[in-house]
Amino acid sequence: MADKAFSVICARSNLTVEVGEADTILDVLLLEGIDVPSSCQQGICGTCETRVLDGTPDHRDMLLSDEEHASNKTMLICCSRSVGDTLTLDI
Repeated sequence: MADKAFSVICARSNLTVEVGEADTILDVLLLEGIDVPSSCQQGICGTCETRVLDGTPDHRDMLLSDEEHASNKTMLICCSRSVGDTLTLDI
């Protein structure tokens, strides 16, 4: 099943971005000029861990525990995506 595009609402930045099928949230935010800490870009270091305010992440990282994935309180924006059409993040 192919990835689908979705929207990310950046609550602190007052910005909404579209994340395409082949994009990562991190890449789109960096292109928009949002300075987001990042390092590995593979979901293993945790540098880009971001608080989720609304929506359900599609967790694809290898760092967060099963419990952290289930809580949907944070996500790694370098590799994870959205289950639904929109995510609201604390960025």
